[in-house]
Amino acid sequence: MEFCHPRLLLPSPRSAEIVPGSLGQTTPLGARPGSLGDVSELEKYAAAHRILSATFLSPQALAEHGMSRHRIACLVADGRLVRTRNGRYLRADAHPRLLEASRLGGRLDCVSLLAEIGVFVRDRHPLHLQFAPATTRLPVRPEQVVAHWRETECERTALAVDLVSALVQACRCQPARDAVATLDSAWHSGLVDEAEIAEIFRRLPRRYRILRDLLDPRCESGAETLMRLLFRALGCHVDVQVDLPGVGRVDLIIDGWLVVECDSKAHHEDWKSQLRDRRRDIAAAGLGYTTIRPVAEDIYYRSEETLAAMKAILGAHAGRQDPQNSTTQTRLRDRKAS
Repeated sequence: MEFCHPRLLLPSPRSAEIVPGSLGQTTPLGARPGSLGDVSELEKYAAAHRILSATFLSPQALAEHGMSRHRIACLVADGRLVRTRNGRYLRADAHPRLLEASRLGGRLDCVSLLAEIGVFVRDRHPLHLQFAPATTRLPVRPEQVVAHWRETECERTALAVDLVSALVQACRCQPARDAVATLDSAWHSGLVDEAEIAEIFRRLPRRYRILRDLLDPRCESGAETLMRLLFRALGCHVDVQVDLPGVGRVDLIIDGWLVVECDSKAHHEDWKSQLRDRRRDIAAAGLGYTTIRPVAEDIYYRSEETLAAMKAILGAHAGRQDPQNSTTQTRLRDRKAS
């Protein structure tokens, strides 16, 4: 991975007898202050926690819960318990990625773990797994599986690495801009806090520290982070998540005049959402702002075209002698005063 100056960053329910606590079915992940907005957010935290805390059960652990070998064999035959390897059992409703990790003798790691718990990862990656260097008698791994050989402080039965370790590894496995977007996403969602961000950079080599000043947990999506970095690299002043009177909160404001709303199909597909957005754009125009709505697909996968389009927009505005829309809040105030 290459690092550079910011300007170069452009481009069904199961029987309770097989649900001991060590399966990770415990209380939801503790939320950061102010990070939970509604029930859906609680559900996201609970889902993430189930993956992060998941473990396999050994025959000894099952015996401690009163299960005989015959009973274990019956549960496996009934499809309610899965034997992934010698001495490893999981509930049949375990996450597919965790089942795969267990079969291969590793732990879910890096971008694969982050994607499953809702942290932004731009590209579709092959399965990333962590393996302890001294591990032996592993099955043959598929060629597309990425193995990260390193020590970990995780419990032996853990099926996923800890979140900080996964984020550290993801910084190593992604381009710089994507790494920033991933860290922004984890921080914004409340899965990590500032102290844990500091720990991530403490574990990374010194050359990665240039990324720390590029983080902004106010960004609500990977697309917002990528557009913020794009405009920053172009030398623009970027304000993030700004409340405008009569409009509401907008994603980005560039140089005081250009509103950038990063749209995705998930949140802007239905007519009701589009109607709301168009009314917001008209309201912003009434305040002197120009609004553009680059779509997430283009931001992610047509980065060169998106960059060229943003340069053209900025260039066209710079060439105006008397723009119809005011370029700064100062000009708006002067106009009202006159």
